Order: sequence, then C-alpha cells, then structure tokens
Amino acid sequence: MKHSLLLSFALLCATACLAQVSLETCQRQAQHNFPLIKRRALYAQSTAFTIANLKKGWLPQVQATAQATMQNRVAELPSELNSMLTAMERGLRGLAKEQYRVGVDVNQMLWDGGRIGAQKQVVLLQQQANEAQTDVSLYQIRQRVNDLFFGILLIDERLQLNTDLQTLLLSNENKLDALQKQGVALQSDVDQVKAERLTAMQTTNELQHARQALCQMLALFCNVDHIDSIAKPTSTDIQESAEDVRPELKVIDLQLRLVASQQRALYSSLLPTLSIFGQAYYGYPGFDMFKDMNSRSPSFNAIAGVRLAWSIGNLYTHRNNMQRLKVSLAEIENARELFLFNNRLETIKQQAAIESKRQILNSDNEIVVLRQNVRRTAEAKLANGIIDTNSLLQEITRENNAKINRSTHEVEMLQGIYNLKYVKGEPTIPKQDTP
Repeated sequence: MKHSLLLSFALLCATACLAQVSLETCQRQAQHNFPLIKRRALYAQSTAFTIANLKKGWLPQVQATAQATMQNRVAELPSELNSMLTAMERGLRGLAKEQYRVGVDVNQMLWDGGRIGAQKQVVLLQQQANEAQTDVSLYQIRQRVNDLFFGILLIDERLQLNTDLQTLLLSNENKLDALQKQGVALQSDVDQVKAERLTAMQTTNELQHARQALCQMLALFCNVDHIDSIAKPTSTDIQESAEDVRPELKVIDLQLRLVASQQRALYSSLLPTLSIFGQAYYGYPGFDMFKDMNSRSPSFNAIAGVRLAWSIGNLYTHRNNMQRLKVSLAEIENARELFLFNNRLETIKQQAAIESKRQILNSDNEIVVLRQNVRRTAEAKLANGIIDTNSLLQEITRENNAKINRSTHEVEMLQGIYNLKYVKGEPTIPKQDTP
C-alpha cells in the first residue's frame, strides 16, 4: 500500500511537470498561429502569378486586326504614263479610295535586353522583403507573449506568498485563540488576526481572476484551449546573442538588394530588342499595287522578317530615375543606422536594469531572513505579553512585503534578460513540445 501511494504521488508530480508550458514553447506557438503568418502564403501566390505572366513575354505575341478606310488620295500613275497606256488600251484605273483588310501580326522576341529577367528578380526580391516585414511583425508577437508570460509568473509568485501568509496568520490565530481560552489574550486580538487572514483570502481571489484572464489571453495567442501551468525560466538557461540578428536588419538588407535590382532593370530598359515577326492579311490593296490598280479584288498577302528596335524614350528619364534610387539607398542606410543606434541604447538600458536587479536580489535574501527573525521574535513577545497584536501584524506585513519584493525583483530580472534577448534578437527559437 505504501509503495502504491508513493508511485501514485510520483506519477502526479510527473504529470504536473509535463503540463507546464515553457516560454519558448509559447513564443513558437504564438508565431506559428498568429493570423498574420497567412500573408507569407499570399505573397508566394502573388509572386508566382506575376512571374508566370512575365515568362509569357517570351511567347509569340499575336494580334488580329480588321480595318476599313476611306482615303482622300491614293497611289496612281503619272497622268502622262496613264495617257500612253490608255492609248494602247492598257490604262489603269488606279487604287480605290475604299480599302479594307483582315489580318494577323505575330511577333516572337529573341532578345529583350534582359528586361524580363531583371523584372523577375525585382518581383522575387519584393516578395522576400514583404515576407521579411511579416517576420518583423511576427517577431514583435514575442514581446507580447513575454509580457503575458511574466505577468502570469509574477501572479503565481504572489499567490504562493499569499498562501504562505494565510498559513502564518492562521497559525497565529490558532495560538491567540488558545491564549484567549486561557484568559491570557483578548477576543479582539483573535479577531484582528482573523480579519487580516480574510483580507489575504480576498487578495488571493483577485489574483486568481487576474491570472485566469492572462492565461486565457496567452492560450489565445498559442491557439490552445487553455494554459494552466507555466515553467519558470532560470537565468542559467539564457544565452545572449553575440551580435544583432533582428529581423528588421534582414528587411533592410533585402531592401538594399531590391533597389540594386531595380537599378539593373533600369539599365536593361536602355538596351535594344531583337525579334522576328510575321504579318499576313487578306484584303485590298495587296503588295502588288499595279495589279490592284486594275483589279480591285482582295488578295492574300504575307511578310516575315527580323526587327531590331531601340527606343530612346527611356534615356530622357534614366538619370532622374537613377538619382531617385540612389536617394532610396541613402534612406535605407540611414534607417539601418537609426535602428542600430536605438538598439544599442535599448541594450544598454536592459543590461543596466538586469545588473541592478541582480544586486538588489543579493540584499533581498538578507532582508527576508532578517524580517523572518524579527517576526519570530515578535511572536514570542506576543506570547509573553510584551507586545500587542498590532505590532505582530506589522512585522508579519513587513516580512511578507520583503518576500514580495524579492519575488518581484527576481521575475523582473528574468523578464529583463528575455527583453534583452528580444532586443538583441535570436536566429531561431528552440523546439519544444507544443502545449
């Protein structure tokens, strides 16, 4: 029977440990389940459609045309020549002023000066920049998860201390009740301690409701039904990054690459294009104009060849466009400098806060021990009738406040370390079991 109880207790402890959720797990789950992550798939789909359209630029471009015209003048033979031909009974009427045709134009690009390739590179880099910007927003979710997680942790510490306070007050209440029955203490002394214990119970109720709200919010971020228990991180588990790897810096790098790609696209727009073409139409007049001057019936006509085209219109705006891109490069570099400057300021601030909490914690432990000794002495003095109940309650409150300060400083130090990790950035989040 004894062994069975021990085994059951061990299983319960193991289950409780497994049920605890770590901060890294919450961060990873929140990032993977935040609705914003769907944008990555949308960016990929949009880019795929755009690139597919660009590739179709290499397909033959076919244009069907139909036209009918009425001209005020048409090609005709000189009057002297036409008079001679008329005298020989071979006169030509000339082209009709009513002309019409139905045809097809086909153009096949052989070399486009690198325009399509440059545009594809721009589209791909734009997608990567958009995805990186999404990663920035997802990375910021970690800070919100940190605030919720350490808020729950701080409440857990307060709840444990409040439970210890109620236990201490109940112990003194029982002692005073026994002394009151012996006629040594007054009923008001018992009531005073009991009132403090009931107040502590009210505080517990408030803390539990606050904890429930924070747990629901954290569970919503992690896309789970509920989160009941969290694992308290330790400072030994934390390794600070040696260099900045924030996703904002990746966005800046991709923006620089995007501008460079846009510059290459501008250069490619200045180059000529080479293509083969074919034209065919059925109508009047055809290519044989002398025949069409005498016979006004429609005919089939076709032509094919090679075309080298060079549009110099882009030269007019090329310089201004290049200057505009250079200004964009300068703005992006300035954004990098500004981010790194602010990041260093925040790093110094967080490091100073962590070191301050570490030093405060060293004295907190000593203060708690001293307050415990004073409270125990006050309990003995009350039992001997040297002090009143108010004095004891004051010492109990001071001891409890010292413990609250110690736990608060410890949680704040841990949160400061994780805030520093957030400021410095991390390449990956360690994989752990999902909650």
